[in-house]
Amino acid sequence: MIQRLLNFIKKPTSRNIIINTIGNYLNVVFIAFFAFLLVRIISPAQYGVLSVLLGISYVLSNVLDFGTTATIYSYLPPLIEKNRKETYVFIKTIFVYQTLFSLIIIAVLFVTFPFLDKVFFKTNAPLWELYVTIISVLFFIWSNFFLNILFASKKFLKANLYSLLANVVKTVIIIGFALAGRLYVGTVIFVFGIVGPMVFFILILYEKRERLDFFMKSKINKKHFRLKYTLTFFIATQFFNLASRMDLFLLSFFFPGSSLIGHYGLAQKIILTVTMAIVSITQVLSPQFSHLKTQEDVRHQVKTGFYYLIMPTGIFILLFLTPDIIFKLFFTEKFIKTAAITRALSIPYLISILGNIPNLFVLYTIKKPVYILWTNIVFLAVVSTGGFLLIPRFGVMAPVYFLTLGFIVGTSITTIASIYEYKKLPSSPNLKG
Repeated sequence: MIQRLLNFIKKPTSRNIIINTIGNYLNVVFIAFFAFLLVRIISPAQYGVLSVLLGISYVLSNVLDFGTTATIYSYLPPLIEKNRKETYVFIKTIFVYQTLFSLIIIAVLFVTFPFLDKVFFKTNAPLWELYVTIISVLFFIWSNFFLNILFASKKFLKANLYSLLANVVKTVIIIGFALAGRLYVGTVIFVFGIVGPMVFFILILYEKRERLDFFMKSKINKKHFRLKYTLTFFIATQFFNLASRMDLFLLSFFFPGSSLIGHYGLAQKIILTVTMAIVSITQVLSPQFSHLKTQEDVRHQVKTGFYYLIMPTGIFILLFLTPDIIFKLFFTEKFIKTAAITRALSIPYLISILGNIPNLFVLYTIKKPVYILWTNIVFLAVVSTGGFLLIPRFGVMAPVYFLTLGFIVGTSITTIASIYEYKKLPSSPNLKG
């Protein structure tokens, strides 16, 4: 048994997942420290504003991904193995197109965001904080882009090392602002959304300084943007990104300025922090799913994927069982309401783990993001309808009910689609049915 476990750990996939998991959870430690510090300095109402603005920034950066993450994971790994010159053309093409489209939308948002905040988000944050939020979106986009390039290139150690160094710099600056009495919502967003990504860029540019000129001279080939695949996944992810934040946005709409938003925002941050374990696994598995050709390949990879996903399942169970005293220790008595919300939210997100394997199969093996699109449309419909109907009645506990239903329905759709497409694959390399 021990030998089998050791052999399992020695596998390249296991090593990469271990590295990525350690890196992501080091990031969790920093996030926990930032939350530990912030809840002792700012009020629950201010933390609610910070949660909403950072939520907007994260959603927009994911929106303006334009589906390029899926394109990178699907097509970059085999390209690296075949043609180094074309690899740079691919990277530059994706980067230029994504940046150009993002700048157009960010420019529009720069003008309209104050009005949107007044009408919908209702944070009442000063203009400079709203503008810093919008500017940070571009830096998040670039940071995510280069991180995905490193992951698709299987450079997990380097990617996580750079992220660690960026977190160290952010920590030093945050502590400096706190000691100087200048730790506000806007300064936190500036450090998280601008300073952190800039440190990450500098490290990459320094390490790749000898190839920078070659990259700059590379041509742009629009075929690499793969418009149909990218656009479909882009639209699909927008529905999911909006749905995943709709609970917080609707709570802000129904209870503007309430401290309940701060409690829920902190609980959501804890849950999303735990989901990093899932992300660290799927980031490693994604390129592997792009190489599957037969039913035999799929069965082996699905079995492997489920083995690795046991760990985050256990973490959610432990989170559900965590006593109040642990929450008081980290987040103080004034945020104790967060404990019950966090435990309740662990239920729907535990269910969401099951949907990762069919999602990877649909997106990277059969490369049909249209299934993800319809799944996310239904998910958004369930979450939005549930939010409007249940939040006025159940308050901050309402998202537990409609998120649970949403994840069950969404996972069922992708699972059925996966089974249908799986049956079309040849059973083995030498057979076509």
